[in-house]
Amino acid sequence: MIDILGELERTNQPVDRHLRDWGRAHRFAGSKDRAAIGERIYAIQRKRAWLAWRMGDNTPRSLVIGSLLDEGDIEPLFSGGGYGPSVLTEAERAIIATPPKEEPPLHVRGEYPAFLQDELQRAFGNVLLDEMSAFQSRAPADLRVNTLKTTRDDVLTALRSEGYDANETPFSPLGVRIASGEAKLGRSALFESGAFEFQDEAAQIAALLCGAKPGMRVLDLAAGAGGKSLALAAIMRNEGEIVATDIRFDALIELERRAARAGATIIRTAKDFQGAFDIVLVDAPCSGTGTWRRQPELRWRLTQERITEVMATQDALLMQAAAHVKPGGRLVYATCSILPCENEDRVAAFLDSHREFALLPAGDVWRESVTTAPPPNLGRFFRASPFSTQTDGFFTAILARNA
Repeated sequence: MIDILGELERTNQPVDRHLRDWGRAHRFAGSKDRAAIGERIYAIQRKRAWLAWRMGDNTPRSLVIGSLLDEGDIEPLFSGGGYGPSVLTEAERAIIATPPKEEPPLHVRGEYPAFLQDELQRAFGNVLLDEMSAFQSRAPADLRVNTLKTTRDDVLTALRSEGYDANETPFSPLGVRIASGEAKLGRSALFESGAFEFQDEAAQIAALLCGAKPGMRVLDLAAGAGGKSLALAAIMRNEGEIVATDIRFDALIELERRAARAGATIIRTAKDFQGAFDIVLVDAPCSGTGTWRRQPELRWRLTQERITEVMATQDALLMQAAAHVKPGGRLVYATCSILPCENEDRVAAFLDSHREFALLPAGDVWRESVTTAPPPNLGRFFRASPFSTQTDGFFTAILARNA
């Protein structure tokens, strides 16, 4: 476990993939041992700030020791024999015996990097600790029903018949939420038939806020593997055109595979494109702060330099997008970030230099496009978080070009 944490500090590989690869390379560890190791690694990532504060040290060994303190006498676990770690030092024994007397600082209680303090305060104000506490829980599995092939009621019936505790998502009319079992669902016949895709409810809401209609021409400018393109194809009932582009060729290949499974025939992947579009979606690369429940390691890998880098990319994508929005069309900007510097600030900077665009309140767009009750925090923008909307963190702004 200590070695795994050390390896994770030297790679950008997601924890789940690293654990998978580690398990394949260490067959001597049985399935129960691998599961227990995985649980511990994730628990440490979710409580890393507190563990480091408690131990006065953030090395992998100290983090593991700190994670074991509530489990009684840990001395036998550090025997130095076999594959086990070396015996506890006198300094470690002293730290274990004398916990800090002062209260942890706010960034430790909230489990976020200290350098983000001011930015997160801007985002959440006096509910900052509530918001950050919600990010420490596990995320459920959200599914988007593919209405090109089935209905939500039919998917719910099928999932429940297989023993899943499946329920409608509170706000998206396309969503299903289950508490666990995501890995098994990814291998199910229902998934392989194209009946649903894995997509957090906040991302589903962002797709709905595009206001796409059958017959429109849509550009998904940073499509990735195409989760939003697939959602838009279903919303448009496979009528019209969606051009999906991305700098990553492998992502577009994956999108083509997913589109074939979903029966989404109006999606065309392309590196080059021309003309104007009714809707241009910029689901921009970002810090990923909104996904901390699913990938808790990301918060400890984030740097100010990385945020500055993605902000420049976001501005460039908005500039590129503006040239492809037809008069009277819409530019939809979205991120899976909770940081205002990537969200409201980027929109404000864009509007300052593009007077032909104006902000459309997200609440108004929802009432025009969706019949279900709106989610919280749906005003000028859509802001989502585990605490406020019980979803991943997300942001969406809708900008209209003058006719």
